[in-house]
Amino acid sequence: MCGIAGILLAPGAADPGLLDHIDAMATALTHRGPDGCGVWIDREAGVALAHRRLAIVDLSETGRQPMVSHSRRQVITFNGEIYNFAELRTELAAAGHRFRGHSDTEVMLAAIESLGFEAALARFAGMFAFAIWDRADRTLHLVRDRIGKKPLYIGLVRGGLVFASELKALHAFPQFRPELDHAALASMLSRGWVPDGQCIWSSVFKLPPGNTLRIASRDLALIGIDDLRRRAKTYWSLAEVATRGQEHPLALGATELEDALDDLLRTVVGQRMVADVPLGAFLSGGIDSSTVVALMQAQSSRPVRTFSIGFRESGYDESRHAAAVARHFNTEHTEFHVTAAEARDVIPMLPRIWDEPFADESQIPTFLLSQLARRHVTVALSGDGGDECFGGYTRHLMVARTGPLFRLPTALRRSAASAMRFFSPQARRHLLNAMPLPARLRRDLSDANLQRLGDVLDAPDDAVLYERLTTFRAGDRRLFRNGADAAAMPWPEAEPRLPDALGRFMYRDMAGYLPGDILVKVDRASMAVGLEARSPLLDHRLIEFAWRVPNAFKVNDGKGKWLLRQVLRRYLPETLFERPKQGFNVPIGSWLLGPLRDWALDLIDPVRIRRDGLLDVAAVEACWREHSEGRRDCSTQLWAILMLQAWLDTVPGSRAAVATPRGGTVADRIDRTDNNGVVTQS
Repeated sequence: MCGIAGILLAPGAADPGLLDHIDAMATALTHRGPDGCGVWIDREAGVALAHRRLAIVDLSETGRQPMVSHSRRQVITFNGEIYNFAELRTELAAAGHRFRGHSDTEVMLAAIESLGFEAALARFAGMFAFAIWDRADRTLHLVRDRIGKKPLYIGLVRGGLVFASELKALHAFPQFRPELDHAALASMLSRGWVPDGQCIWSSVFKLPPGNTLRIASRDLALIGIDDLRRRAKTYWSLAEVATRGQEHPLALGATELEDALDDLLRTVVGQRMVADVPLGAFLSGGIDSSTVVALMQAQSSRPVRTFSIGFRESGYDESRHAAAVARHFNTEHTEFHVTAAEARDVIPMLPRIWDEPFADESQIPTFLLSQLARRHVTVALSGDGGDECFGGYTRHLMVARTGPLFRLPTALRRSAASAMRFFSPQARRHLLNAMPLPARLRRDLSDANLQRLGDVLDAPDDAVLYERLTTFRAGDRRLFRNGADAAAMPWPEAEPRLPDALGRFMYRDMAGYLPGDILVKVDRASMAVGLEARSPLLDHRLIEFAWRVPNAFKVNDGKGKWLLRQVLRRYLPETLFERPKQGFNVPIGSWLLGPLRDWALDLIDPVRIRRDGLLDVAAVEACWREHSEGRRDCSTQLWAILMLQAWLDTVPGSRAAVATPRGGTVADRIDRTDNNGVVTQS
């Protein structure tokens, strides 16, 4: 896991001296790769590549990047891990290829030269974002992994193109002129995050998951950002995987499915345990992280290192559950109880860590957990992906159970929806009890869920229902002064026609929420402290398997992740993991009325909001008033507003008063020139 950056100039359109700013771009990514820096420049071709190294596999000089292939035709800068590289290396060695070191990067280059670019890419199992410069045809290939675990931002500048793992590196290029994308900002205010199909800056786009972009320097002269976006080519399609999986489900019984999943989990977890540095795992005590730890310990000859954090507020503390799981597996467990003050101390750092405005409050404990783990290990496995693959979110249970509602006449549902919005919480509860709902659904609907039941009842279809369940309440979208509503989710490809609502919900989560929120949260939090986070439940082989599992083995008997639970029962007593889903959050709502009150009121000061011209002052004040008076929990909306305001105060380019950082040099470089006029700095 590392940080990458690059520059490609259009012939004759820009000063070749701009390539020297690759140093500053690399420096901006030091936190992603604290173990060293490499820069490769071809002035004649107008290209520069940079790499900040977090050394994980092959810690020697033979693992350094940017790396030149044996033929010297290809140059790569690579962020991520190829987990099946040992298998590929064996095949390539048998075919006569010889290796200098034992890094996965060298195997990637050998595979590309031996098999061809597309065939090699299809063989890579891992998380990655990389750039390859072909010196023969002067073409740049940019690639992002199948599910979007590793970020890759691409921006157009005057006279060329720049790319990097994070936006802060683009700010270090002097020709970069950021302008706000209002549609992206509206999306953030309605969701808490900028969808992967958008970017906060209009001149930048994120390469979609499972896509490549091939571009020659001569193509840059007249191209626009939309043209560049259209050039991206899909090499792995989640929509196709979901469609094939649902059309051709595995014809296996429960025990056979459990065996198959168990074997596959052993493979993907085992491959992620390969590292030349200390390795551990995040452990919350929930189903996903407990499964990962179980499969790690089953394949380890010594206790696995596990990490969890706890909070004093009992409703937000899972540490006792994690400790019980750790005792069962006899792991080397490290637990840290965070005070509210320590958690709040992280808040000023958040805008710089995330670059784009980001308002998932679980970013705070995720960063603190990463910080804790990094004191002891360099790699940590996580349980991310279990909910998306196997149906674990509350909305998955809801859509699986609310089928009877949509068989009721539309007029009746809309009348009930109006009543749910009109009456008090107590009256809504009485109305709910009188409705012909399944007993389990009635029991599981909490007062908080009742606030949204009206949106569920009159939703015309499950697409609208999904939007209502995953965005802030419709009335709050007017917070954004320059647009009444957030744009529809910018899906990376046409949504597949899946046969049932549960499958469609799971697809939307995997295609949108996962790369836009969850993976952004984990990547930035872990990389901010130089920790590599690996997610075995998001291996593309496991995702393809999960889509072939019939939905009845995902949501079953009123519970999500049914098949994953069955596998976990083989390793862990049910009493240690069967409990209501808790999530990984902090009590932002109460903090805003207590210790964060002054901070919040300063950020939403009407004078400040009017000066920026982005938010509606009256709407913001109404939101604060409803929350502070206890009439409605507006903590999610307020957190999005506050993170936007803090981002405007902090991130270069968001306000003219904040200066864009400029360069600096890479301290540990040695300059040398080869016979082709290429400058390599490392």
